[in-house]
Amino acid sequence: MKLSNKCPKCDSEDLIRIPGQVGAHGSGNNISVGFTTFSSIKVTRYLCSQCGFTEEWIDSKGDIDKLANKYSRY
Repeated sequence: MKLSNKCPKCDSEDLIRIPGQVGAHGSGNNISVGFTTFSSIKVTRYLCSQCGFTEEWIDSKGDIDKLANKYSRY
């Protein structure tokens, strides 16, 4: 959805971008890579307002690299 601007499930173009955020005690849409909330990686959600399908993306290549260093590859 991020790249095509279209829902892959229902083909709707009525999409909502929900920016990642880090809140108190690790709340929000993020992935922890350290001991503080300042080291969390924000995860952006894309939501189809027609069918409810969602995708999640890490926006920064640098953040992807941080995750690759912290977590093992599948």
